[in-house]
Amino acid sequence: MKYFRVSDEVFEKLPDYCLGTVVVRDFDNFACIPEISSMLDENTAAFAKKHEGENVREIPGIKACRDAFLALSMNPNKFMVSIEALAKRVQKGNLLPHINPLVDLGNALSVKYEVPMGAHDIDKMEADFEVRFSTSSDTFLPMGEAEKEIMPEGELCYVSGNQVKTRRWMWRQSDDGKLTESTKNVFFPIDGFASVSKEDVIAARDELAVFLHDVLGPKTEKGFVDKESRSVKIG
Repeated sequence: MKYFRVSDEVFEKLPDYCLGTVVVRDFDNFACIPEISSMLDENTAAFAKKHEGENVREIPGIKACRDAFLALSMNPNKFMVSIEALAKRVQKGNLLPHINPLVDLGNALSVKYEVPMGAHDIDKMEADFEVRFSTSSDTFLPMGEAEKEIMPEGELCYVSGNQVKTRRWMWRQSDDGKLTESTKNVFFPIDGFASVSKEDVIAARDELAVFLHDVLGPKTEKGFVDKESRSVKIG
């Protein structure tokens, strides 16, 4: 049995932090699903129209992430939060690429609700999944690389056992955590902050869970993590 949890130390530094969570099981990620492709393109176009000419850094959900990065001494200009990277790409008039159904669905809803949404293969997790500060025992496998990097002490990350799945919290995913066409069981964390983006986090979580279950059929489970409830079962 696997759990997702956020460490006490994280909430000591970021008491406002919260996450919506969705688990999907036995999903066919190889299938062609036109509904998801259409959703991604439509949400991308809607975001570009809504924020034409705006500074995306000032979007509340993005600004809250940037402020949290600064509070943790991480430069959000150098290590761009995932939703900001998507937003800037879309704002320039670029459609987001179609990768596979689960990645596309996560990107579609991340853009719609303007909050970061990760997607992690549960079957590739060696232990419980955590948001915590790294130790020198942790390693990270960059995308497309064969050799793991030794992690520095004290970097906020998503990690299973000693395998870091996302460096600098919401910045860069590992090669061994990515979703492929053979992925079947997935954990989606949706990051937010209670005073700024909690409603968007919950709305994104609920739409994701309903779409997966009601439209596509696989079993889904949803949860919520904050300083009052710091873990959920994921496997």
